[in-house]
Amino acid sequence: MQVDFYQLSRDPVEQVLPAIAARVLDLGERLLVVADEPEKLARISAGLWSGPPESYLAHGRAGEGREYVQPILLSHACAADNGARHVALADGRWRDEALGFDRAFHFFDADTIEAARESWRTLAKREGVEPRFWRQDGRKWIRVA
Repeated sequence: MQVDFYQLSRDPVEQVLPAIAARVLDLGERLLVVADEPEKLARISAGLWSGPPESYLAHGRAGEGREYVQPILLSHACAADNGARHVALADGRWRDEALGFDRAFHFFDADTIEAARESWRTLAKREGVEPRFWRQDGRKWIRVA
């Protein structure tokens, strides 16, 4: 399984996540987005709406019903009630439940960088886990490890 670590230095997760979500959907896959804070999930939801009409990313929230039909499901729990095989951990906190997915996107910032480093070290030692590290360089993402 692949774990992509994204160090947020320029843009917040609600601005970065829509592009990744669009790529996941373009692959014919579904995405689970996990964050503990309801306010962060609200900002992410707004970000998924913010593009032009043709780029709107359909999504819903866990607990609102019909989770199973949502291509992107926003939740506080790492449970893919929409059948997602990709998970985005949007609040800087690693969850071992993410290892049950095919691919995880782990977003972290300056406030959560130490925990991300510890997660990287732990995951790099696990068999069957391929961690990759991405850093913002202007508007582009550069793979650095």
